Amino acid sequence: MAVLIIYFPITASFFDGLMRTPEGYLDLARTMQAGPRAILCHIRIPAALPSLASGMRLAAVYAPIGAVIGEWVGPSKGLGYLMLLANCRAMTDLMFAAVLTLGVFLVLVRCAATRMADEER
Repeated sequence: MAVLIIYFPITASFFDGLMRTPEGYLDLARTMQAGPRAILCHIRIPAALPSLASGMRLAAVYAPIGAVIGEWVGPSKGLGYLMLLANCRAMTDLMFAAVLTLGVFLVLVRCAATRMADEER
């Protein structure tokens, strides 16, 4: 479920990065008679890597949410299962503890993704 949720932000941002390759680079490659594969491998993909990193930072926030949603449907372990259990038994304190744990985890993942992106620059 997490992969299904993060697929689209990563793909859309990477595709946007591929389409926003500076025209000057493409013109130079065509002038030097580079083929389509060489243009893709040596110009378009390297130019799109910052967009890919941006999509991955966004996906790092959505992935834990997708994992919890997947836990609602299938397994008998994890935060999603714990939230469903707390909801069925009217255990408000356990529900808030699970939501708070998920929130802290999301903040930590987001900080780690931001730190990794800053180190790439």
